[in-house]
Amino acid sequence: MNHQEFLITLNVPPSLEEAIVDCLLTFESEHGFSSLPVSAHDHRNEGLSVAEQVGGRQKKVRFQMYIEKQALSALIDRLRADFAGAGIHYWVMPVIENGLI
Repeated sequence: MNHQEFLITLNVPPSLEEAIVDCLLTFESEHGFSSLPVSAHDHRNEGLSVAEQVGGRQKKVRFQMYIEKQALSALIDRLRADFAGAGIHYWVMPVIENGLI
């Protein structure tokens, strides 16, 4: 199966929310993108405040965006260039089907 469209998911520190919005707007496709607050759970305590370590979770903002194959590499390259070392966790999944019901 040769996928042409992907879903990229980013978990970012809340302090980067507006900067990520600005970045994603430059890559916005016909589908736009979504953002929502999430709690990240990880066994590593890197970058967690004492309260986050006690609570076992860290506040993040999750972005999800459908993106065409040809734009995906450019987006990841831009994120790496503009946000190196910022602690952004991302993953990419092929989109099998999408639509509007």
